[in-house]
Amino acid sequence: MNRAAPVLDAVVRQVERTGFRAHGLHVLVGGDTAEHHWSADVRRDVHSVAKGVVVLAVGIAEDDGLLTLDEPVGALLPDVVLGPGGQDVTLRHLLTMTSGIDMPWSPTETTDWPDLAREFLGRPTAGRSFQYANASTYTAARALAARVGDVGAFVQERLLTPLGIDDVRWDRCPLGHVVAGAGLWLRTVEVARIGRLLRDRGVADGRQLVPAAIVDAMHTDWVVAGSSPSYDRYALAGWGGPGRTWRLHGAYGQLVLLDPVADAVVTLTADDHERADVTAAAVAEVLAAVR
Repeated sequence: MNRAAPVLDAVVRQVERTGFRAHGLHVLVGGDTAEHHWSADVRRDVHSVAKGVVVLAVGIAEDDGLLTLDEPVGALLPDVVLGPGGQDVTLRHLLTMTSGIDMPWSPTETTDWPDLAREFLGRPTAGRSFQYANASTYTAARALAARVGDVGAFVQERLLTPLGIDDVRWDRCPLGHVVAGAGLWLRTVEVARIGRLLRDRGVADGRQLVPAAIVDAMHTDWVVAGSSPSYDRYALAGWGGPGRTWRLHGAYGQLVLLDPVADAVVTLTADDHERADVTAAAVAEVLAAVR
């Protein structure tokens, strides 16, 4: 029996009952897979799922000895003038959204200033307070680029190509750097390969592509993110919940939900911001019944 099939059927029923505007669904349970598509499985912007990919790239670079998560960002970008308190901001702070630097999201943030990373790091920090910001991941990717070169090329060579994901597009800022917090274009099945890699703690086809420790930290090194259900805990690009799951969560319903107890991953791509949380909760309920 394919253990993924009943999970797929239950999620499809939920999607069709609620009208969630899903594009594609992929289910992995143990070694079994199943998938369903409501539209062609073309590459789309997976939004904040890209943040998880940046974290994986940082983990690879750290394993190579090129940097550390707890290295001050000022050491990685020594030509950037830091705002008050900026000398204490590390790469980990940027990736856990705890730099304390105030930078509200804007759809034009990469063009609002000549250099978004300089603008971000030039602002004062309020300490280790949580503030979710694409600019934070963008700045982390700029720091990564200082040690590995072009981040898009590094991710392609070290992560995506070994996963069988070729010629990936990243949106880029006017300076040519990857947007990083979003702007990664993937098919549902390709996002699912990243989900499998996360479930398997960085191993793909018997090869350790990413250190297990960085994957573990994506759903264990929690910081307090707020009081809203399913948005109260954040780690290195991973959100805690709903239920016993943890997830990568991109705008408009891009979801990678991992249930370690069920040994399962459910991947959804969609265009429905409003119903994403309800759908995630329903998927968690389905997975809770997996034996």
